[in-house]
Amino acid sequence: MPETSLPAVPGIRLASVPAGIKDWQRDDLLLLEIAPGASVAATFTQNAFCAAPVTVARAHLGSGSVRALLVNAGNANAATGERGISDARACCAAVADALGIGPEQVLPFSTGVIGEHLPLQRLVDAIPFAAGSLAGEAWDAAAAAIMTTDTRAKGASRRVKVGDLWVTVTGIAKGSGMIQPNMATMLAYVATDAAIDQALLDTLVREAVDASFNRISVDGDTSTNDACVLIATGATGPLMSDPGDTDYQRLKQAVTEVHVELAQAIVRDGEGATKFVTVQVDGAASPEEALRVAFEVGESPLVKTALYASDPNWGRLVMAIGNAGVDRLDPSGVDIYLDDVQVVEAGGRAPGYSEAAGQAVFDRAEFRVRVALGRGACSEHIWTCDFSHEYVTINAEYRS
Repeated sequence: MPETSLPAVPGIRLASVPAGIKDWQRDDLLLLEIAPGASVAATFTQNAFCAAPVTVARAHLGSGSVRALLVNAGNANAATGERGISDARACCAAVADALGIGPEQVLPFSTGVIGEHLPLQRLVDAIPFAAGSLAGEAWDAAAAAIMTTDTRAKGASRRVKVGDLWVTVTGIAKGSGMIQPNMATMLAYVATDAAIDQALLDTLVREAVDASFNRISVDGDTSTNDACVLIATGATGPLMSDPGDTDYQRLKQAVTEVHVELAQAIVRDGEGATKFVTVQVDGAASPEEALRVAFEVGESPLVKTALYASDPNWGRLVMAIGNAGVDRLDPSGVDIYLDDVQVVEAGGRAPGYSEAAGQAVFDRAEFRVRVALGRGACSEHIWTCDFSHEYVTINAEYRS
């Protein structure tokens, strides 16, 4: 991203500073300040081993007005017991002191290595410097500060007209491995200056996440630290509370587009990934069935290694579909396409299919696998990537 590619959101100020959380020379601590009166909603990981900051953030989110987010990279503060909770709370207290707010008004977030305690004093010492550096046009630096194994910062923005006024939706995310639906090893922060009723914002963040981050997979593993936060500062325009309102629908589309762009950026930056693949399932009996088949295909190690090898081994697709547990699936009703090339017809090799045609699709950096189940009218899709040698290397050397 160019240096000022992400526009400011009225009501939000950010600062990124180096806290020395790992042995690296970079910003690794982000402070995001939220104007009074804003609405804040969030979704969190469903991993039972959720990290200490997730536990504290959930509690603080329900306690009242959120005024700040604190995000550190390099250390997950997960599986750290009572000390982990205490450290997360201490970070919130340090932010509260620096900004003159209550500690329960701070949401903490961490990402990085699991099972190690935070270098708490380094974080506490860095927070006042961050508080003194807050600025509205600092989203790009913020996106870089929260990276771990990411190879590039991830940001997206939209402008949308609400009534006679223009509002901004800007967001950042991090993540490239341990990515699986129902959140992933990802953090995402999206803000708008529109005014949205709290109940409606709670619904919007769930809908936007379901359309984006819950449709991606890099490796099928759900992290301990996942979170997505949606902020409506209320700095521009009247309060929106009617989900059927035309202005709200336009805003919802813009918010969803930002979430989708960030989610796809995570898959494109998947650890060692060389392919970006959409898996689309049509003709399912239910949306749940369609997603189950899509994820079975998109998360199969055999499919993903075939993608990396650019090997159109469609037998692996058939195998994955058959493993999805679809009740009374009739293989003779299944068709499979690689982009516009039909490879399977009525459960067997399509008469017009040629290996050269399949190879031409698999040689592309981006393409679509479409499965037609012939069982109903429901369609769903996900985004996935391949497994490469580099994925193994990155994770084998993650702690070294």
